[in-house]
Amino acid sequence: MDASLAGTEDVPDLLVRAGELALEWFRADPARLGELDKGGPGGYDPVTEADRAVEGLLRAELSARFPGDRVVGEEAGASGPGTSGRTWLIDPVDGTKAFVSGVPLWGVLLGLSVGGEPVAGWLRQPYLRETFSAVGGAGLFEGPGLRSALRTRPTTSLGDAVMYSTHPGMFGTPAERAAFEKVAGAVRLQRFGGDCYSYGLLALGQLDLVVEASLEPYDVGALIPIVRAAGGVITGLDGTAPTGGGFVVAAATAELHAEVLDLIGR
Repeated sequence: MDASLAGTEDVPDLLVRAGELALEWFRADPARLGELDKGGPGGYDPVTEADRAVEGLLRAELSARFPGDRVVGEEAGASGPGTSGRTWLIDPVDGTKAFVSGVPLWGVLLGLSVGGEPVAGWLRQPYLRETFSAVGGAGLFEGPGLRSALRTRPTTSLGDAVMYSTHPGMFGTPAERAAFEKVAGAVRLQRFGGDCYSYGLLALGQLDLVVEASLEPYDVGALIPIVRAAGGVITGLDGTAPTGGGFVVAAATAELHAEVLDLIGR
């Protein structure tokens, strides 16, 4: 294994622990959630005790195992010296709105970058007991009774594509909304929902396209390696890796991705 990936063998077990911790609040008495609204430009933006507990667990474990690494989480920001050149990105509950609604399409996300380049990512959906992972370019799906390589579908045309986006409200500017509507009007089927889980389904070969906006680095840091390892393409509108978040196009094939960017107009 590449030296930059040292220690990642145990990360799936850590994600299972983190997911089990999140489940202590999932579909529980709403009074236990400790739900607060962070607000912001997008309106209602909840954070719960589950978000804080899961990030705390992951941050403590990663900092203890890799003291030279930088750790960045959605709730508590950055910690660690970063002397190793490695950075971990934590989204403790990606899809908190789904989480507080009792919908199991959320996930615990953990990404690893080296020198700013995403090299590994994990998505754990604990209620379904599923893990999507990518380490060093190898993608793997593990679920109840199933273990298989990740592989996107061979779809090359928008007219044949199934597309997901979490919510229309994430396209916050007229230009973003117009771009989304162009693509949505060209695909065979367009649906809303999913959060990070949609990217897992793309990598598993269940859908063809995810188009979203208003993403943060921790929303997408784990998903870039997963989509790439499955054979897909994931970029921003400029065609480069969307490590900073923003507007993201994830497609099953290079041909489909190119058609989306051409339709939108880079």
